[in-house]
Amino acid sequence: MSALAIRHARSEDAAAIAHLAAQLGYPASEQDILRRLRKMLDTPTQAVFVACDDDGRVLGYVATEQRLMLETGALVEIVALAVDAKLRRGGTGRALVSAAELWAFKRGVKNLRVRSNIQREDAHAFYPGIGYQLEKTQHCYLRELN
Repeated sequence: MSALAIRHARSEDAAAIAHLAAQLGYPASEQDILRRLRKMLDTPTQAVFVACDDDGRVLGYVATEQRLMLETGALVEIVALAVDAKLRRGGTGRALVSAAELWAFKRGVKNLRVRSNIQREDAHAFYPGIGYQLEKTQHCYLRELN
C-alpha cells in the first residue's frame, strides 16, 4: 500500500464516506451524508477524520464525539469507523483509531470508548488487538418518534 495520510474530513468527502458506510450495511445517499457531515464539522465536540492514499482517495473514516456522562465524567466515543473492504487489515483502521485517540488526548479526555455490533466478528478481534478492553455488553433499544 502507498503512503497513508490522515486528515480532517471535508464536505467533498461525502461520496466516499457514503460508499464506505454502505459497505458496513448503512446505506445513505451522498446528500444525506453531506448534510450530516456538515453538522458534525460545525460541532466542536465532534470530529471526523479520513485516511487517504497518495492520490487523495478516501480509504476509510472515523467519527468521534466527546460526551460528558453524569455518572462517569468526560469520554470520547468512536461513533463510526469504516475502512474499504479491500484494504482491511493493512493498518488503515489502526491509523484512524490513533487519530481519534490523539484528538481525545488533546481535549484532555482520558477515556475512549467504542461500541461494536455483536455481529461484527472482525471488529471484536481488532479492538482488543490494539489495546481496547471489553467494558460491558448491553442491549440497545430504539423508538421512532413521530
